[in-house]
Amino acid sequence: MQAAAPSVSRRLLARLRDVMAGGGTAEERLDKVVTLIAADMVAEVCSCYVMRAGEVLELFATEGLKKSAVHKTRLRVGEGLVGDVAAHARPLALADAQAHPMFAYRPETGEEIFHSLMGVPIIRGGRVIGVLVVQNRTMRHYTDEEIETLETVAMVLAELVASGELVDRQELVAVDGNALLPLRIEGIKLNAGVGIGVAVLHQPRITIRRLVAEDPEAEMERLRTALAAIKNALDELFSRPEMRDGEHRDVLETYRMFTEDKGWLGKIGEAIRSGLTAEGAVQKVHDDMRARMSQITDPYLRERLHDFEDLANRLLQHLSEGEEKGTGELPDDAILIARTMGPMDLFDYDPKRLRGLVLEEGSPTMHVAIVARALDIPVVGRAKEVLDKVEPLDPVIVDGDNGQVFVRPSDDIRDIFADAISLRAERAAQYARLRDLPAVTDDHVAIKLMMNAGLLLDMSHLRDSGADGVGLYRTELPFMARSALPDVAAQTLLYRKILDQAEGKPVTFRALDVGGDKILPYWNPYEEDNPALGWRSIRITLDRPAVLRHQLRALLRAAKGRELRVMFPMIAEVAELVQARHILNLEIERERALGHDLPAGLKVGTMLEVPALAFQLDALLPLVDFVSIGSNDMTQFLYAVDRGNPRIAERYDPLAPGMLTFIRHVAGKCEAAGVPLSVCGEMAGRPLEAMALIACGVRMLSVAAPSIGPVKTMIRTLRVAPVKAYLDSLLQAPDRSLRDKLRSFAIDHGVTL
Repeated sequence: MQAAAPSVSRRLLARLRDVMAGGGTAEERLDKVVTLIAADMVAEVCSCYVMRAGEVLELFATEGLKKSAVHKTRLRVGEGLVGDVAAHARPLALADAQAHPMFAYRPETGEEIFHSLMGVPIIRGGRVIGVLVVQNRTMRHYTDEEIETLETVAMVLAELVASGELVDRQELVAVDGNALLPLRIEGIKLNAGVGIGVAVLHQPRITIRRLVAEDPEAEMERLRTALAAIKNALDELFSRPEMRDGEHRDVLETYRMFTEDKGWLGKIGEAIRSGLTAEGAVQKVHDDMRARMSQITDPYLRERLHDFEDLANRLLQHLSEGEEKGTGELPDDAILIARTMGPMDLFDYDPKRLRGLVLEEGSPTMHVAIVARALDIPVVGRAKEVLDKVEPLDPVIVDGDNGQVFVRPSDDIRDIFADAISLRAERAAQYARLRDLPAVTDDHVAIKLMMNAGLLLDMSHLRDSGADGVGLYRTELPFMARSALPDVAAQTLLYRKILDQAEGKPVTFRALDVGGDKILPYWNPYEEDNPALGWRSIRITLDRPAVLRHQLRALLRAAKGRELRVMFPMIAEVAELVQARHILNLEIERERALGHDLPAGLKVGTMLEVPALAFQLDALLPLVDFVSIGSNDMTQFLYAVDRGNPRIAERYDPLAPGMLTFIRHVAGKCEAAGVPLSVCGEMAGRPLEAMALIACGVRMLSVAAPSIGPVKTMIRTLRVAPVKAYLDSLLQAPDRSLRDKLRSFAIDHGVTL
């Protein structure tokens, strides 16, 4: 039975191909198809339900049920067994369907005499467009091979259902945004920057002309050839100079692993053996995966499925002879619009012509976002239904700074952003002239301006920006970009390169800070109601000390003969810091016992993100060499506000009396103890907020490279004593925010913001 299944499937597919290529209307051909399927699968019933507008499944053809029910029987998605198949995009096989709690009886069909049921989704482009069902009078136990056969048949049938002959294609097109009117779409920031250009739709989907194969072995060979071509393209890409180092190379190394994934390739091979062509098999597995992706909530799994989608599209491009590659002629100012993209897709386009990227899905940790940052392309993600609302070559503005997309913007909006881009360029030139000048206030107070980094590529900005060093190196990105935990050797190599490129300037490495919204692919995410308050950061690495030990071991080896600065994240109580330092001491003793060279100096610090730690400063400060306030998490925890919730993310201002009083208290304690204090969150990178921090007593700021110029300009026009006195007079006020008063002070006193 199992051995014969592929030949049965191929015979049925060949007959279906002849019927679908024959004459008659689409409904007449569909009637012949269900009759043929019922006969070939030895079923008393075969029915085809087609998706209509409003997510309603309508009976379009049947063999075995009452013909009068055609176009009358309707089920909502999720209603009955047919609706359940559509809702979950997965097959269902029941020996006693009527006993199932989801069974919905429709008397007009006459189906009460049929007990067993097998249904599979009809999928096109990752979307369920119908359901194919067979039924039997007896309690028949359908085999896995029969389910696979019906799924393969549904794949072929999808071409007829989606042709526009049964249901007008426009019936399911979203009407919102179709009119050629200006439109603003909200999303999330995946990479900062602003881009103005015209829309280029990234839709590499290939129309498959041949679905049914004559020779499965020949199709398998075509698949192997296409995979080899993709691997050769990756090898060529790795040979480029810009791909020699960095996390974006790690991303593509991970992508290469997908080309050898046995489970995915096995499913394609099964589909080929069932009678599909190589491209038909790839499309079937691709559509199944896309449909199931809508049921998956785990962000890491969804993003890895994006990589499989990219690989499937590339296979289809290689397998479909005579088809365009998909990119076409690229305008000089292209804004790419896509549902999602794989990490290699951006390399299909000339980066000099790309002005921005807009995705319907996405998160800051998805692979294409990491590559886009390396290419300095503004990216907005989660721009809902953007593909339905944008036409090719529509004028588009990508505001990566604020997570907004403007489609067909009015002239005044376009002028505003054009002016902003010009102003940015002018200011960048001005800031460049300040690169070698010290960050010293007008009344001779020296401020250390450090740079935040998270990619090896960021280190190139250290010299250009004039930063005094790296105040925060986020070590988690290499962990997130790989499909397995990087070993000690790989980490050592990376950290050594970072220190080499720093050219003697200090680099503060923050120990692994994952959890919450930063998921590692090789750790099963723990379901939490409040992940920001849950098992994350130092809590994970103290619970799994081997991970922390390996990272600290790599840092010690990379820094031999040089100073090493290590900072532990999200310390909530002094006992956690003591435990982390104990693990560090174990690694130091281990390296010494092995005869390895140690760093010339060691500085250990802590992030101050959890307010509770501020009440233990007297016990904490003797144990650390420096403290850094993470203003993003600190604001979140101090005000009990989820910064990822758009309703309340902006409700509280960091320039409120409570926040500034807290920072002034910490700064006073650190100054008295002789422990350097820095602020390394977004607050430090905005000139007005940086002015307030300096007035609170902070003398070190760590900011993103583009913020160094604006903050240094502010510093060099500031007198600390007057702003400190003014702020002291405001901190007892009941104001929700001191922003307007501080801005007015800056304007009145000639401080450049």
